[in-house]
Amino acid sequence: MKLTDAMLRNRPQAGKHFDGAGLFVLVTPAGQRYWRLKYRHAGKEKLLALGVYPEVGIKAARQLASDARQLLTAGIDPGAERKANKAQAVHDAVNTMRTVAGEWLDHQAARWTPRTRDSIRRSLELHIFPTLGARPLASITAKELTDTIRVIEAKGAGETAGRVLQRVKAIYRWATTHGRVQSNPMYDLRPSEELKPRDTKNRAALPERALPAFLAALDNYGGDPNTVNALRLLILVATRPGEVRGARWDEFDLAGALWVIPAERMKMRTEHRIPLSRQALAVLAAQQPLSGHGELVFPSPFYPGKAISDNTLNSALARMGYKGVATAAGFRSLFSTMANEAEWDADVIERQLAHLERNKVRAAYHRATYNAERARLMQWWADLLDQRRTGSNVIPLAQRSA
Repeated sequence: MKLTDAMLRNRPQAGKHFDGAGLFVLVTPAGQRYWRLKYRHAGKEKLLALGVYPEVGIKAARQLASDARQLLTAGIDPGAERKANKAQAVHDAVNTMRTVAGEWLDHQAARWTPRTRDSIRRSLELHIFPTLGARPLASITAKELTDTIRVIEAKGAGETAGRVLQRVKAIYRWATTHGRVQSNPMYDLRPSEELKPRDTKNRAALPERALPAFLAALDNYGGDPNTVNALRLLILVATRPGEVRGARWDEFDLAGALWVIPAERMKMRTEHRIPLSRQALAVLAAQQPLSGHGELVFPSPFYPGKAISDNTLNSALARMGYKGVATAAGFRSLFSTMANEAEWDADVIERQLAHLERNKVRAAYHRATYNAERARLMQWWADLLDQRRTGSNVIPLAQRSA
């Protein structure tokens, strides 16, 4: 006989009262009424709790029992399925976007400077955590993320939007690898497809034809000698401006004509060894009386314990009349263009620019064999600059070893 609300409200005697197809109410001596479903799976009899009457009424209990039977028909144990779902719910509750992002930041910390790590954390706190931070990582959809990213873009911060998207994608890759989510819903997101194209302007690089006049202007510049020597060395070694600005005397082997920039100061977090030309050594010799007593090669004239700023170099270029024509970062492009036009080996040029080879075998080969070739390249470059300073327009071809 089917159960009715009247029967259950009247609190039947203690024991099991069946509704049919394994569904029953278990009444305790105290009058509590618990829904249970008796079923068999893999040859074993089992019970599934379906709630307490009257919070779960007869209609709801029958629907829950029907859902469980459908799982059984599909070969799934409804009890085991419920336990798995509960465990997943607990897992998701503790693996929120904010929590997992924090673990990812800690895991990646050794790859970045503290300043870079703080900048990345701040971007997530500003743009991601307010809307998605408390959400389980597994519950966030690709559309929800792109909607959040487009809010950043709509404020005119397209570059920031692209960076934040890439960072969230990296969080999901890490989370997938480390078992925080079962799959990566952000895998197929591409900034180029989700964000509007942006007008990008390359950093101004001095044109080759302007090199003689620029070198003359630099020789005649009456500004701070620290700044002048920093620009001279920057042009001669073709590094990033920050690597020259932060140079320390203990990184240089002047007798061995070598500058070793430690990994923590490099963009790609890999040590970079730079052969020094005679002209580069001369610049450092000229700088020694100015800063050789301290740690920094190019200290700030205002804050001696700190390096000169990127703005210091670009401001000097502007005062020389090259605003919008040349930037400190643009000298790498000039070096690359002229060295390639002179038919130097492209791999040698790329190694000098600290553009890392992704193939590990090739990378090891490059480190082992290109040092001598790079030394010749940098001496060629320094000699070429001297020629341009005197007005020669001939670019000598690369000098190959026999």
